[in-house]
Amino acid sequence: MTALPLLLALVAADPPKEPDYEALLNDKMAAGVTPGTNANVLLWTAFGPRPEGTDVPDEFFARLGLPRPPADGDYFVGGTAFTRDRLKLDPADTTAFYDQQGRAAKRPWAAKDAPRVAEWLAANDKPLAVVVEAAGRPGYYNPLVSRRGPDGKPTGMIGALLPSVQKCREAAQALTCRAMLRLGEGKPDAAWADILACHRLGRLVGRGGTLIEALVGYAVGAVAANATLPYLDHPGLTAEVLRGRLKELQALPPFPAAADNVDRGERLFYLDSVQFLSKGQLDLTPGEAKKPNPEDAKKLAALDWDLVARDGTKWFDRMVAALREPTRAGRVKALGAIEADLKALQGKRPVKDDELHRLLRQGGGKAVSQQVSNTLLGLLMPAVGKVSDAHDRVTQIERNLQVAAALAAYRAEHGKYPAKLADLAPGVLKTVPDDLFSGKPLVYKPADKGYVLYSVGVNGRDEEGRSFDDNPQGDDLPVWMPAAK
Repeated sequence: MTALPLLLALVAADPPKEPDYEALLNDKMAAGVTPGTNANVLLWTAFGPRPEGTDVPDEFFARLGLPRPPADGDYFVGGTAFTRDRLKLDPADTTAFYDQQGRAAKRPWAAKDAPRVAEWLAANDKPLAVVVEAAGRPGYYNPLVSRRGPDGKPTGMIGALLPSVQKCREAAQALTCRAMLRLGEGKPDAAWADILACHRLGRLVGRGGTLIEALVGYAVGAVAANATLPYLDHPGLTAEVLRGRLKELQALPPFPAAADNVDRGERLFYLDSVQFLSKGQLDLTPGEAKKPNPEDAKKLAALDWDLVARDGTKWFDRMVAALREPTRAGRVKALGAIEADLKALQGKRPVKDDELHRLLRQGGGKAVSQQVSNTLLGLLMPAVGKVSDAHDRVTQIERNLQVAAALAAYRAEHGKYPAKLADLAPGVLKTVPDDLFSGKPLVYKPADKGYVLYSVGVNGRDEEGRSFDDNPQGDDLPVWMPAAK
């Protein structure tokens, strides 16, 4: 395979004939991050060497600059392992544990209300302290290291493991449960430390090289938001404290745009897969590398793999440009056009693995090569429209939180909520943010002892503050005060 234009931007010298996309991605992601500034070094110290029961290659820890953690240690224990291995609960009691855990992350509580959840938090006290410390670090580098085959060679980036990423989501749930426990115990400063760590953790994870990390980062941000609202509604917080919390929320960096994850990670996953396929070494089952078959190798060599790689690069260029559109309306329009064009490219039939395998076995010239390219695009191009919506959704949730904090500070100063959002500026907020989805002011309806504040959400329809959790369901992004008890 000849060099691609993308590689010229990634390496200073002429790229090799068979570029190491895995190394290129890792070198790019690691730039400027040291073991002492990397949050992920501490996260792996908290989670242990096998967060989800699967070993990662030694090269992963070498790239982190961290010796492989010992097999046994005081590591974070997720809810599943805790209920199964330590509490040895039956299925009904396990369901009750998770129900209590879900409630405990969203409202103040006492240990007597959910003793098993309190026991789970106590068991994780030390690793959670490490997670909080990790969230305070400025860097995040999570190496992408594929599993190795029997010959010790990589099996393709499509099989790279990300076991610490989902663990971050579990840790966020634990942090918010502990925050609400501390709030119920009358320890608002300790509660806020956990909530703020959760907010920071979401931003860090979202800076990874994959869309999975982006989505988990957004999910962690939503978990943090769910705990922030009852905190802001907690009695006894002074206007000075609430203004301080508002400033801390405003100081948080924005959630990383999905364009970065697509440009540096998903794009190289695609090119890496093309390279492995061209050599007959990759099955589309993650982590399983095939040995080259001499007869198949001849057919593969007859295909124009440069055409396949150029096609992929073209589509990724277009996708990244669409994601970088400065307005939501521009992003939606550009991404919708890409989705429509990809569907037209694929035809009416859904793309399946066996279609690609048939084409690869067929071999041939430009026509078959183009079919291979089109089929591979259907299989591996990420559904970035939904990811873009998820980014905009969590961005709006953060806007809502800042307005809610400003409303709480206003109430602490004036004894009541304002009649309209405009009353917050310029005394509490410099300006009141609009709804990202409608381009209009947020809907705000004050009541005697509270209010509802909401964005109309992705679908753009005003559904009177109903969200996914309501019946009937809605798509709005609401803040209801008083917070649910």
